[in-house]
Amino acid sequence: MTQLSVAVVGPGAIGGTVAAWLSRSPLVGSLTLCARSPLATLSVSTPDGGLIEATPRIVTSPDQIEGPVDWVLVATKAYDVEAASAWLKPLMGPESRLAVLQNGVEHVERFAPFVAAERILPVIVDIPAERDGPGVIRHRRNGTLTIPAVEAGEAFAALFAEKALTPVLSDDFITAAWTKLALNAAGAVCALSSLPAGVVARDGVAELMRGMAAECLAVGRAEGATLPDDLPDWVVGRTRASPPDSVNSLLGDRLAGRRMEWDARNAVVGRIGRRHGIAAPLNDMAATILSAVEGGPVA
Repeated sequence: MTQLSVAVVGPGAIGGTVAAWLSRSPLVGSLTLCARSPLATLSVSTPDGGLIEATPRIVTSPDQIEGPVDWVLVATKAYDVEAASAWLKPLMGPESRLAVLQNGVEHVERFAPFVAAERILPVIVDIPAERDGPGVIRHRRNGTLTIPAVEAGEAFAALFAEKALTPVLSDDFITAAWTKLALNAAGAVCALSSLPAGVVARDGVAELMRGMAAECLAVGRAEGATLPDDLPDWVVGRTRASPPDSVNSLLGDRLAGRRMEWDARNAVVGRIGRRHGIAAPLNDMAATILSAVEGGPVA
Protein backbone atom coordinates (compact mmCIF):
# COMPACT_ATOMS: atom_id res chain seq x y z
CA MET A 1 0.00 0.00 0.00
CA THR A 2 1.34 3.41 -1.00
CA GLN A 3 1.04 5.81 1.89
CA LEU A 4 0.28 9.48 1.35
CA SER A 5 1.37 12.72 2.96
CA VAL A 6 -1.35 15.03 4.28
CA ALA A 7 -1.28 18.54 5.75
CA VAL A 8 -4.22 20.06 7.64
CA VAL A 9 -4.34 23.86 7.75
CA GLY A 10 -6.29 25.09 10.76
CA PRO A 11 -6.27 23.12 14.05
CA GLY A 12 -9.68 24.24 15.30
CA ALA A 13 -12.59 21.96 16.16
CA ILE A 14 -13.04 20.72 12.59
CA GLY A 15 -9.41 20.64 11.49
CA GLY A 16 -8.26 19.06 14.73
CA THR A 17 -10.94 16.37 14.63
CA VAL A 18 -10.18 15.53 11.01
CA ALA A 19 -6.44 15.42 11.70
CA ALA A 20 -6.96 13.11 14.68
CA TRP A 21 -8.90 10.58 12.64
CA LEU A 22 -6.43 10.84 9.76
CA SER A 23 -3.68 9.91 12.21
CA ARG A 24 -5.36 6.49 12.45
CA SER A 25 -5.67 5.94 8.70
CA PRO A 26 -3.41 3.24 7.24
CA LEU A 27 -3.26 5.26 4.02
CA VAL A 28 -1.74 8.32 5.71
CA GLY A 29 2.00 7.93 6.25
CA SER A 30 2.85 11.54 7.07
CA LEU A 31 0.57 14.04 8.80
CA THR A 32 1.38 17.73 9.32
CA LEU A 33 -0.76 20.20 11.23
CA CYS A 34 -0.34 23.86 10.25
CA ALA A 35 -1.17 26.07 13.22
CA ARG A 36 -0.74 29.69 14.26
CA SER A 37 0.58 28.71 17.69
CA PRO A 38 2.59 25.71 18.89
CA LEU A 39 0.68 22.66 20.12
CA ALA A 40 2.16 19.96 22.32
CA THR A 41 -0.21 17.29 21.05
CA LEU A 42 -3.69 16.71 19.65
CA SER A 43 -6.22 15.21 22.05
CA VAL A 44 -9.70 14.37 20.73
CA SER A 45 -12.41 12.65 22.75
CA THR A 46 -14.44 10.45 20.42
CA PRO A 47 -18.19 9.76 20.15
CA ASP A 48 -17.75 6.24 21.57
CA GLY A 49 -16.10 7.56 24.71
CA GLY A 50 -12.53 6.91 23.60
CA LEU A 51 -9.61 9.28 23.23
CA ILE A 52 -7.27 9.89 20.32
CA GLU A 53 -3.86 11.21 21.35
CA ALA A 54 -2.24 12.16 18.04
CA THR A 55 1.25 13.51 17.52
CA PRO A 56 1.36 14.92 13.99
CA ARG A 57 4.23 17.16 12.97
CA ILE A 58 3.10 20.63 14.01
CA VAL A 59 4.44 23.70 12.22
CA THR A 60 3.67 27.34 12.92
CA SER A 61 5.19 29.00 9.86
CA PRO A 62 5.19 28.20 6.13
CA ASP A 63 9.00 28.42 6.35
CA GLN A 64 8.97 25.20 8.35
CA ILE A 65 7.35 23.16 5.57
CA GLU A 66 9.77 20.55 4.25
CA GLY A 67 8.16 20.07 0.85
CA PRO A 68 4.92 19.43 -1.02
CA VAL A 69 2.37 16.90 0.23
CA ASP A 70 -0.17 14.75 -1.58
CA TRP A 71 -3.19 16.38 0.07
CA VAL A 72 -3.72 19.78 1.70
CA LEU A 73 -6.91 20.09 3.76
CA VAL A 74 -7.93 23.65 4.64
CA ALA A 75 -10.24 23.78 7.66
CA THR A 76 -10.04 27.48 8.54
CA LYS A 77 -13.01 29.82 8.72
CA ALA A 78 -14.29 30.98 5.34
CA TYR A 79 -13.11 34.55 5.97
CA ASP A 80 -9.54 33.40 6.67
CA VAL A 81 -8.57 32.52 3.10
CA GLU A 82 -5.70 35.01 2.86
CA ALA A 83 -3.96 33.57 5.94
CA ALA A 84 -4.61 30.00 4.76
CA SER A 85 -3.25 30.74 1.30
CA ALA A 86 0.21 31.50 2.76
CA TRP A 87 0.62 27.77 3.44
CA LEU A 88 -0.26 26.67 -0.09
CA LYS A 89 2.89 27.61 -1.97
CA PRO A 90 5.25 25.35 0.06
CA LEU A 91 2.64 22.59 0.47
CA MET A 92 1.32 22.30 -3.08
CA GLY A 93 3.40 20.45 -5.66
CA PRO A 94 2.51 19.56 -9.26
CA GLU A 95 0.44 16.56 -8.13
CA SER A 96 -0.95 17.94 -4.86
CA ARG A 97 -4.66 18.33 -4.31
CA LEU A 98 -6.48 20.85 -2.15
CA ALA A 99 -9.60 19.95 -0.18
CA VAL A 100 -11.55 22.94 1.20
CA LEU A 101 -13.52 22.08 4.36
CA GLN A 102 -15.47 25.29 4.89
CA ASN A 103 -18.99 26.67 5.12
CA GLY A 104 -20.86 28.20 2.23
CA VAL A 105 -21.06 27.45 -1.49
CA GLU A 106 -17.95 29.25 -2.73
CA HIS A 107 -15.22 26.76 -1.79
CA VAL A 108 -13.59 26.75 -5.23
CA GLU A 109 -14.03 30.46 -5.88
CA ARG A 110 -12.23 31.40 -2.65
CA PHE A 111 -9.08 29.47 -3.50
CA ALA A 112 -9.06 29.71 -7.32
CA PRO A 113 -6.75 32.78 -7.14
CA PHE A 114 -4.11 30.54 -5.53
CA VAL A 115 -4.67 27.05 -6.96
CA ALA A 116 -6.03 25.86 -10.31
CA ALA A 117 -9.75 25.20 -9.93
CA GLU A 118 -9.48 21.64 -11.24
CA ARG A 119 -7.20 20.75 -8.31
CA ILE A 120 -9.65 22.01 -5.66
CA LEU A 121 -12.12 19.63 -4.02
CA PRO A 122 -15.01 21.28 -2.13
CA VAL A 123 -16.09 19.50 1.06
CA ILE A 124 -19.31 20.00 3.04
CA VAL A 125 -18.62 19.37 6.70
CA ASP A 126 -21.08 18.03 9.27
CA ILE A 127 -18.95 17.29 12.32
CA PRO A 128 -20.37 18.15 15.76
CA ALA A 129 -17.16 19.03 17.56
CA GLU A 130 -16.07 21.65 20.08
CA ARG A 131 -12.62 22.99 20.89
CA ASP A 132 -12.00 23.17 24.63
CA GLY A 133 -8.47 24.54 24.31
CA PRO A 134 -5.42 24.42 22.05
CA GLY A 135 -5.33 20.90 20.65
CA VAL A 136 -8.14 19.69 22.96
CA ILE A 137 -11.38 18.81 21.17
CA ARG A 138 -14.63 16.99 21.89
CA HIS A 139 -16.03 15.09 18.90
CA ARG A 140 -19.62 14.65 20.11
CA ARG A 141 -21.16 12.34 17.49
CA ASN A 142 -20.28 10.74 14.17
CA GLY A 143 -19.95 13.16 11.28
CA THR A 144 -19.95 13.27 7.51
CA LEU A 145 -17.80 14.84 4.81
CA THR A 146 -19.82 15.31 1.61
CA ILE A 147 -17.77 15.54 -1.60
CA PRO A 148 -18.42 15.45 -5.35
CA ALA A 149 -18.51 11.94 -6.82
CA VAL A 150 -15.43 12.44 -8.98
CA GLU A 151 -12.01 10.79 -9.07
CA ALA A 152 -10.53 13.31 -6.61
CA GLY A 153 -13.51 12.77 -4.31
CA GLU A 154 -12.96 9.02 -4.29
CA ALA A 155 -9.26 9.54 -3.51
CA PHE A 156 -10.17 11.87 -0.64
CA ALA A 157 -12.73 9.42 0.73
CA ALA A 158 -10.09 6.68 0.80
CA LEU A 159 -8.11 8.68 3.40
CA PHE A 160 -10.73 7.98 6.06
CA ALA A 161 -10.80 4.49 7.56
CA GLU A 162 -13.07 5.05 10.57
CA LYS A 163 -16.88 5.26 10.61
CA ALA A 164 -16.77 8.24 12.97
CA LEU A 165 -16.10 10.40 9.90
CA THR A 166 -17.96 9.07 6.88
CA PRO A 167 -17.17 10.46 3.42
CA VAL A 168 -20.32 10.80 1.30
CA LEU A 169 -19.84 10.88 -2.47
CA SER A 170 -22.55 13.05 -4.01
CA ASP A 171 -23.65 12.97 -7.65
CA ASP A 172 -25.37 16.33 -7.07
CA PHE A 173 -22.94 18.31 -4.95
CA ILE A 174 -24.52 21.70 -5.71
CA THR A 175 -27.80 20.52 -4.20
CA ALA A 176 -26.02 19.19 -1.12
CA ALA A 177 -24.17 22.49 -0.73
CA TRP A 178 -27.27 24.66 -0.97
CA THR A 179 -29.18 22.37 1.40
CA LYS A 180 -26.46 22.82 4.02
CA LEU A 181 -26.36 26.57 3.32
CA ALA A 182 -30.11 26.86 3.99
CA LEU A 183 -29.58 25.29 7.41
CA ASN A 184 -26.59 27.52 8.16
CA ALA A 185 -28.28 30.69 6.91
CA ALA A 186 -31.38 30.17 9.06
CA GLY A 187 -29.12 29.36 12.00
CA ALA A 188 -28.15 33.03 12.05
CA VAL A 189 -31.21 33.67 14.23
CA CYS A 190 -29.21 32.20 17.12
CA ALA A 191 -26.36 34.66 16.62
CA LEU A 192 -28.79 37.53 16.08
CA SER A 193 -30.63 36.75 19.33
CA SER A 194 -27.59 35.47 21.27
CA LEU A 195 -29.70 32.42 22.14
CA PRO A 196 -29.11 28.70 21.50
CA ALA A 197 -31.21 26.44 19.27
CA GLY A 198 -34.19 26.46 21.65
CA VAL A 199 -34.96 29.98 20.42
CA VAL A 200 -36.88 28.31 17.57
CA ALA A 201 -39.73 27.80 20.06
CA ARG A 202 -40.17 31.56 20.56
CA ASP A 203 -43.04 33.34 18.75
CA GLY A 204 -42.24 34.09 15.12
CA VAL A 205 -38.73 32.61 15.11
CA ALA A 206 -39.63 29.49 13.16
CA GLU A 207 -41.32 31.62 10.50
CA LEU A 208 -38.26 33.86 10.29
CA MET A 209 -36.08 30.81 9.78
CA ARG A 210 -38.45 29.49 7.11
CA GLY A 211 -38.20 32.83 5.31
CA MET A 212 -34.40 32.79 5.34
CA ALA A 213 -34.36 29.19 4.10
CA ALA A 214 -36.91 30.05 1.40
CA GLU A 215 -34.52 32.69 0.06
CA CYS A 216 -31.81 30.00 -0.14
CA LEU A 217 -34.28 27.76 -1.91
CA ALA A 218 -34.98 30.35 -4.60
CA VAL A 219 -31.35 31.36 -5.15
CA GLY A 220 -30.09 27.78 -5.00
CA ARG A 221 -32.55 26.69 -7.67
CA ALA A 222 -31.39 29.56 -9.87
CA GLU A 223 -27.85 28.24 -9.44
CA GLY A 224 -28.92 24.77 -10.58
CA ALA A 225 -29.62 23.02 -7.27
CA THR A 226 -32.56 20.62 -7.11
CA LEU A 227 -34.18 21.66 -3.86
CA PRO A 228 -37.55 20.45 -2.52
CA ASP A 229 -40.42 22.81 -1.78
CA ASP A 230 -40.41 21.72 1.87
CA LEU A 231 -36.77 22.70 2.46
CA PRO A 232 -37.76 25.54 4.86
CA ASP A 233 -39.81 23.09 6.95
CA TRP A 234 -36.87 20.65 6.99
CA VAL A 235 -34.58 23.42 8.26
CA VAL A 236 -36.95 24.26 11.10
CA GLY A 237 -37.41 20.58 11.90
CA ARG A 238 -33.65 20.01 12.11
CA THR A 239 -33.33 22.96 14.49
CA ARG A 240 -36.19 21.76 16.68
CA ALA A 241 -34.57 18.32 16.84
CA SER A 242 -31.35 19.81 18.22
CA PRO A 243 -30.81 20.02 21.99
CA PRO A 244 -32.33 23.36 23.09
CA ASP A 245 -29.02 24.42 24.61
CA SER A 246 -26.92 23.61 21.54
CA VAL A 247 -24.79 26.46 20.23
CA ASN A 248 -23.97 26.66 16.54
CA SER A 249 -20.59 27.98 15.43
CA LEU A 250 -21.94 31.40 14.44
CA LEU A 251 -23.42 31.97 17.89
CA GLY A 252 -20.30 30.51 19.50
CA ASP A 253 -18.14 33.02 17.67
CA ARG A 254 -20.39 35.93 18.64
CA LEU A 255 -20.42 34.95 22.31
CA ALA A 256 -16.63 34.63 22.28
CA GLY A 257 -16.16 38.00 20.56
CA ARG A 258 -14.60 36.38 17.48
CA ARG A 259 -15.14 37.17 13.82
CA MET A 260 -18.26 35.56 12.40
CA GLU A 261 -18.94 33.84 9.09
CA TRP A 262 -21.92 36.02 8.21
CA ASP A 263 -20.59 36.54 4.69
CA ALA A 264 -20.30 32.82 3.82
CA ARG A 265 -23.59 31.95 5.54
CA ASN A 266 -25.91 34.90 4.82
CA ALA A 267 -24.44 37.64 2.64
CA VAL A 268 -23.66 35.05 -0.03
CA VAL A 269 -27.38 34.39 -0.51
CA GLY A 270 -28.06 38.01 -1.39
CA ARG A 271 -24.84 38.35 -3.39
CA ILE A 272 -25.59 35.39 -5.65
CA GLY A 273 -29.28 36.22 -5.68
CA ARG A 274 -28.58 39.60 -7.22
CA ARG A 275 -26.89 37.88 -10.17
CA HIS A 276 -30.25 36.25 -10.91
CA GLY A 277 -32.47 39.19 -9.99
CA ILE A 278 -33.67 37.43 -6.82
CA ALA A 279 -33.98 39.44 -3.61
CA ALA A 280 -32.90 37.96 -0.27
CA PRO A 281 -33.81 40.71 2.23
CA LEU A 282 -33.84 38.51 5.33
CA ASN A 283 -30.34 37.15 4.73
CA ASP A 284 -29.12 40.62 3.76
CA MET A 285 -30.55 41.90 7.04
CA ALA A 286 -28.84 39.16 9.04
CA ALA A 287 -25.48 39.84 7.38
CA THR A 288 -25.81 43.59 7.92
CA ILE A 289 -26.65 43.30 11.63
CA LEU A 290 -23.98 40.69 12.36
CA SER A 291 -21.34 42.72 10.52
CA ALA A 292 -22.34 45.75 12.61
CA VAL A 293 -22.15 43.73 15.84
CA GLU A 294 -18.75 42.45 14.81
CA GLY A 295 -17.58 46.02 14.30
CA GLY A 296 -18.12 46.82 17.99
CA PRO A 297 -19.80 49.77 19.73
CA VAL A 298 -20.35 53.01 17.83
CA ALA A 299 -18.00 55.71 19.08
